[in-house]
Amino acid sequence: MKKFVAAAALGALAACSQPAPEPETDAAATEAEAPAAMPTTLAADGKPSYGKFEVTMPDGQKIVANVKPDGTFEVTDASGAVIDSGTWEQKSPEQYCETSSKEGSEQVCYDEKVVDGVYQSTNPKTGETATVVRLEG
Repeated sequence: MKKFVAAAALGALAACSQPAPEPETDAAATEAEAPAAMPTTLAADGKPSYGKFEVTMPDGQKIVANVKPDGTFEVTDASGAVIDSGTWEQKSPEQYCETSSKEGSEQVCYDEKVVDGVYQSTNPKTGETATVVRLEG
């Protein structure tokens, strides 16, 4: 009998124990709180626009451009020192644009293409072409 009463009490307790109701959420508020995801755009090599790239300038100087998914970029020299930063956008696979954070800078859009397997980026103002290599990992 004691076992029956204990089992009945546990059953009654379990029946009364309802999980707490989920708080109601406003769908619009939830969407507003979530950060907007940047759309994935493609670079001239057919891969996402962002990533790390080794750029060989026309004079042979090598720099590394870290193009970040959040729309910012940072350029470092061979010693790893930051020499430029700013914002970027990929208007099409053939047109990569960046605006330096340096005072007075304006957006520059580079013409990009792959020729014979070599990724090239041409400055429209100077006509000079740099070679770009995507650094994996």
